[in-house]
Amino acid sequence: MKKLFVISGSSGVGKGTVIKRFLEKNPDFKLSVSCTTRPMRAGEKHGVNYYYLNREEFMQSVENGEFLEWAEFSGNCYGTNKKFVQNCLDNNENLILEIDTQGALQVKEKMSNAVLIFIMPPSLEELENRLRGRGTETEDAIQKRLNTVKSEMENAKKFHYNVINDDVERAVEEIENIIKNEQI
Repeated sequence: MKKLFVISGSSGVGKGTVIKRFLEKNPDFKLSVSCTTRPMRAGEKHGVNYYYLNREEFMQSVENGEFLEWAEFSGNCYGTNKKFVQNCLDNNENLILEIDTQGALQVKEKMSNAVLIFIMPPSLEELENRLRGRGTETEDAIQKRLNTVKSEMENAKKFHYNVINDDVERAVEEIENIIKNEQI
């Protein structure tokens, strides 16, 4: 049976960029599509970016035990469908979950063979520069994110691997080596 690879990291560390590049180089891997209650954004597609559910549908799925992990952020719920993950693994597909730290630790509790990889910033200063460089958030929002990052980096100790994203290509190579060694 295939192993489930869970990649997590704080906002601004570039995990999305690293995962996108990894998938470009490794087309035999697929990215799990999460469920959410947040509204669909322009350019997004149901079943591609997320499975969009209303709050009632989402909470019914929670009650039915359909999520491998789930959490609520900023009034929106996000979760990973257990059946989707299991079907991929049963079909011997290579699967990556890109989820938050809290969700990754929930997966670790439920699936002992899951491999958790945490993407780290080169430094807190660099992460702060990246967040500020986006130009999309208020000072208050940046400070909240930085406080969250500190606790998430503490949780990174509970992951199997930590990969520093100081260079996207180098980080991707490190993840490729981790996955190759775990699949032996």
